[in-house]
Amino acid sequence: MKADRLLIDCHAATMMEGGAPYGVIEDAAVVISGGRIAWIGPRVDLPPVQAETTERLDGRWLTPGLIDCHTHLVFGGDRSGEFEQRLGGATYEEIARAGGGIVASVQATRAASEDELFVSAMARLEGLKATGVTTVEIKSGYGLDLDSELKMLRVARRIGREGGVRVRTTYLGLHAVPPEHRSDRSAYVDKAVDEILPTAHAEGLVDAVDAYCEPIAFSREEVSRLFDRAQTLGLPVKLHADQLSNGGGAELAARYRALSADHIEYATEAGIAAMARAGVVAVLLPGAFLMLRETQAPPIALLRAQGVRMAVATDCNPGTSPLASMTDALNLACVQFRLTPEEALAGATREAARALGLQDQAGLLQAGRAADLAAWDISRPAELAYWLGKPMLHARWIEGVRS
Repeated sequence: MKADRLLIDCHAATMMEGGAPYGVIEDAAVVISGGRIAWIGPRVDLPPVQAETTERLDGRWLTPGLIDCHTHLVFGGDRSGEFEQRLGGATYEEIARAGGGIVASVQATRAASEDELFVSAMARLEGLKATGVTTVEIKSGYGLDLDSELKMLRVARRIGREGGVRVRTTYLGLHAVPPEHRSDRSAYVDKAVDEILPTAHAEGLVDAVDAYCEPIAFSREEVSRLFDRAQTLGLPVKLHADQLSNGGGAELAARYRALSADHIEYATEAGIAAMARAGVVAVLLPGAFLMLRETQAPPIALLRAQGVRMAVATDCNPGTSPLASMTDALNLACVQFRLTPEEALAGATREAARALGLQDQAGLLQAGRAADLAAWDISRPAELAYWLGKPMLHARWIEGVRS
């Protein structure tokens, strides 16, 4: 067998289901050819291979490259002042209704150039890359007009070309009502559905469509209009659902067979059952839970009982989750939501890939998959969810190329 790269003297947490915890292969070997995993297994079973490059990893652990499946990485400014307000007793809803929150980020994002947005996003991306991320989802939603939304999505695509990560873009059309439409929100919904989404799609800037379904944001009827349009364009949908209240978001996501329903702290048993039937992934966002000092955690026991897949993401954003570390997100998911370390790591690999529609391409160490890998200075996989702030990453590979 001829190959581009051979990795040996390592242990692999393949994240394959149905076998050993974490899908572990002790003393593994990985053969990479044409950007894909050509073979993986115990080194004792390695077939004859002629590799252009052989790397000994000195007993380190390999995992799939981590996937951050929910971020708002591109934005202008920050909202550290609101952080102080919340610590002083103001609620997220009070700040939003007073003109802060998302609308404040809209003003800063509109004022920033594409280059400025790119530079600031790349600084945040470094934290994700340093914690093993090889694929990141990036949402728009801080522009809320045609030019600014397209600007954000173009920056996201540029990050995918120049940032050393794979990028999936999401048009978050219904995130907040922009100031100029505050007295006529229906006009903004019309614009988001009938103008911005079709234009962004025509320019090849959109991989999925998202919305924020909450009393302080958009109704199920408004979201349905956006999702109906997405379906006519052949685009999958995702939903910010049931974060602050039970608004029926989980059921709505299930009705549209969404890739994921994200947050879901207030999702009901009926909503979780609907997600299970529709195959909707639950994306858990412990950074926002921490920063908002929420007390009602997502219904993890119900998700487990119903067999709903659980992903974990940073929700990196300026207002409610200024979190730029994927391994810290794993720790928070375990400590706050009581996930096991194995569930958390699966949530940042196998299940995160599913939440982006990439379940056949990424998220596992398996022959035929993209050779997106991370090597770690750890003694066991649980350490990835155990340490806070400790550098553990040794190397990343995207399509077999070290980056």
